[in-house]
Amino acid sequence: MEITILIPAAGASSRMRGTDKLVEAVDGQPLLRRQAERALATGLPVLVTLPPADHPHHAGRRAALDGLAVTPLMVAEAAEGLSASLRAGVAAAKDSAGLLVLLADLPEIGTADLGALIAGFEEAPGTVFRASAEDGAPGHPVLLPRRLFDQLARLHGDAGARDLLKAEQAAGRLQLLPLPGRRATTDLDTPEDWAAWRARHGAG
Repeated sequence: MEITILIPAAGASSRMRGTDKLVEAVDGQPLLRRQAERALATGLPVLVTLPPADHPHHAGRRAALDGLAVTPLMVAEAAEGLSASLRAGVAAAKDSAGLLVLLADLPEIGTADLGALIAGFEEAPGTVFRASAEDGAPGHPVLLPRRLFDQLARLHGDAGARDLLKAEQAAGRLQLLPLPGRRATTDLDTPEDWAAWRARHGAG
């Protein structure tokens, strides 16, 4: 059984005040496409959750993925939050050894970072691997083993797997994997976040 990568992209981008953070330009392309390309470069299957067809951000996100060999998953309950995407991902990846959850708004994560998580998991396939900043602050992506799929399938609300990850860490079944700098914790949710990040990196 292989690992499946899930990119949750069904959220409302509500803090962007009308624009969609997932189609903001990074390295000259929409962020969602950039994330999907880096996920595909691992050689693993990639699932991308999307909001329903009548959602204002559906068409733009679908267009950003045009031509890529990803599997789109329409999430009817997208308004519920991250848990809805996790449930959809687990259902589609039920035969996988693990689910690597790559949030769509992490502009500094690269294929090598995903590879580091995958390599760790292959050595200890029952362990949760969670990326952290260089200083140890927990972040994303997160690689969840198959043994947690039933619990993931019962999640509700926008907290996603937060409580589950806390329980796994308390039980000694979660390993933090530090990535350089703050790439594991740099997510861009507001226009101000984007402006500050671009000012630091000259990216766009």
